[in-house]
Amino acid sequence: QVQLVESGGGLVQAGGSLRLSCAASGRTFSTLDLGWFRQAPGKEREFVAAIRWSGASPYYADSVKGRFIMSRDNAKRTVYLQMNSLEPEDTAVYYCAADRRAFYCSNYGLYDYWGQGTQVTVFS
Repeated sequence: QVQLVESGGGLVQAGGSLRLSCAASGRTFSTLDLGWFRQAPGKEREFVAAIRWSGASPYYADSVKGRFIMSRDNAKRTVYLQMNSLEPEDTAVYYCAADRRAFYCSNYGLYDYWGQGTQVTVFS
Protein backbone atom coordinates (compact mmCIF):
# COMPACT_ATOMS: atom_id res chain seq x y z
CA GLN A 1 0.00 0.00 0.00
CA VAL A 2 1.10 3.56 -0.72
CA GLN A 3 -0.17 6.76 0.84
CA LEU A 4 0.28 9.99 -1.11
CA VAL A 5 -0.23 13.49 0.23
CA GLU A 6 -0.08 16.53 -2.05
CA SER A 7 0.69 20.06 -0.94
CA GLY A 8 1.65 23.40 -2.42
CA GLY A 9 -1.53 24.38 -4.18
CA GLY A 10 -2.99 27.84 -3.88
CA LEU A 11 -4.15 31.00 -5.60
CA VAL A 12 -1.78 32.61 -8.10
CA GLN A 13 -1.98 35.28 -10.76
CA ALA A 14 -1.58 34.30 -14.41
CA GLY A 15 2.08 34.19 -15.34
CA GLY A 16 3.09 33.15 -11.86
CA SER A 17 4.53 29.91 -10.54
CA LEU A 18 3.71 27.25 -7.98
CA ARG A 19 5.52 24.14 -6.86
CA LEU A 20 3.47 21.15 -5.89
CA SER A 21 4.86 18.39 -3.71
CA CYS A 22 3.63 14.89 -3.09
CA ALA A 23 5.01 12.96 -0.15
CA ALA A 24 4.72 9.19 -0.07
CA SER A 25 4.71 6.59 2.65
CA GLY A 26 4.23 2.87 2.65
CA ARG A 27 5.51 0.68 -0.17
CA THR A 28 9.02 1.30 -1.49
CA PHE A 29 8.73 4.64 -3.17
CA SER A 30 11.79 4.31 -5.36
CA THR A 31 10.31 1.41 -7.34
CA LEU A 32 7.18 3.26 -8.42
CA ASP A 33 6.56 5.25 -11.56
CA LEU A 34 4.60 8.39 -10.75
CA GLY A 35 2.20 10.71 -12.44
CA TRP A 36 0.49 14.05 -11.96
CA PHE A 37 -3.08 14.52 -13.11
CA ARG A 38 -5.59 17.31 -12.79
CA GLN A 39 -9.32 17.74 -12.84
CA ALA A 40 -11.19 20.94 -13.47
CA PRO A 41 -14.86 21.38 -12.50
CA GLY A 42 -17.12 19.58 -14.94
CA LYS A 43 -14.22 17.97 -16.78
CA GLU A 44 -12.59 14.58 -16.81
CA ARG A 45 -9.36 13.94 -15.02
CA GLU A 46 -6.49 14.59 -17.40
CA PHE A 47 -2.87 13.64 -17.55
CA VAL A 48 -0.25 16.27 -16.78
CA ALA A 49 3.11 14.51 -16.42
CA ALA A 50 4.78 11.20 -15.57
CA ILE A 51 8.21 10.14 -14.44
CA ARG A 52 10.05 6.85 -14.16
CA TRP A 53 11.01 5.30 -10.82
CA SER A 54 14.61 6.37 -11.50
CA GLY A 55 13.69 9.96 -12.25
CA ALA A 56 14.49 9.49 -15.91
CA SER A 57 12.39 10.38 -18.91
CA PRO A 58 9.68 12.66 -17.57
CA TYR A 59 7.09 13.38 -20.20
CA TYR A 60 4.29 15.89 -20.35
CA ALA A 61 0.92 16.65 -21.79
CA ASP A 62 1.17 19.05 -24.71
CA SER A 63 -0.80 21.64 -22.76
CA VAL A 64 1.93 21.98 -20.13
CA LYS A 65 5.08 21.11 -22.08
CA GLY A 66 7.72 23.79 -21.69
CA ARG A 67 5.99 25.28 -18.64
CA PHE A 68 5.84 22.44 -16.09
CA ILE A 69 8.70 20.33 -14.78
CA MET A 70 8.24 17.07 -12.91
CA SER A 71 10.99 15.70 -10.70
CA ARG A 72 11.44 13.37 -7.78
CA ASP A 73 13.71 12.83 -4.82
CA ASN A 74 13.67 9.18 -3.84
CA ALA A 75 15.66 9.83 -0.69
CA LYS A 76 12.91 12.20 0.49
CA ARG A 77 10.13 10.02 -0.95
CA THR A 78 8.73 13.07 -2.65
CA VAL A 79 7.71 14.01 -6.17
CA TYR A 80 7.41 17.57 -7.39
CA LEU A 81 5.64 19.52 -10.08
CA GLN A 82 7.13 22.92 -10.80
CA MET A 83 4.52 24.96 -12.63
CA ASN A 84 5.62 28.11 -14.42
CA SER A 85 3.84 30.62 -16.64
CA LEU A 86 0.54 29.54 -15.18
CA GLU A 87 -2.64 30.23 -17.12
CA PRO A 88 -6.27 30.37 -15.95
CA GLU A 89 -6.79 27.13 -17.92
CA ASP A 90 -4.46 25.41 -15.44
CA THR A 91 -7.02 25.87 -12.68
CA ALA A 92 -7.88 22.43 -11.32
CA VAL A 93 -7.41 20.01 -8.47
CA TYR A 94 -4.01 18.39 -8.97
CA TYR A 95 -3.43 14.79 -7.98
CA CYS A 96 -0.33 12.69 -7.77
CA ALA A 97 -0.58 9.00 -8.48
CA ALA A 98 1.64 5.93 -8.26
CA ASP A 99 1.87 3.06 -10.71
CA ARG A 100 3.17 -0.18 -9.22
CA ARG A 101 3.03 -2.10 -12.50
CA ALA A 102 5.36 0.15 -14.48
CA PHE A 103 2.92 1.08 -17.21
CA TYR A 104 4.46 4.56 -17.22
CA CYS A 105 1.57 6.06 -19.10
CA SER A 106 -0.96 8.84 -19.31
CA ASN A 107 -3.99 6.62 -18.65
CA TYR A 108 -5.26 7.45 -15.18
CA GLY A 109 -7.07 4.10 -15.00
CA LEU A 110 -3.75 2.29 -14.81
CA TYR A 111 -2.52 4.08 -11.69
CA ASP A 112 -2.96 2.24 -8.44
CA TYR A 113 -2.62 4.83 -5.70
CA TRP A 114 -3.85 8.40 -5.48
CA GLY A 115 -3.50 11.36 -3.22
CA GLN A 116 -6.38 13.50 -2.06
CA GLY A 117 -5.52 16.38 -4.39
CA THR A 118 -4.52 19.99 -3.98
CA GLN A 119 -6.37 22.95 -5.48
CA VAL A 120 -4.62 25.28 -7.90
CA THR A 121 -6.46 28.43 -8.93
CA VAL A 122 -5.00 30.81 -11.49
CA PHE A 123 -6.66 34.19 -11.92
CA SER A 124 -6.11 36.73 -14.69
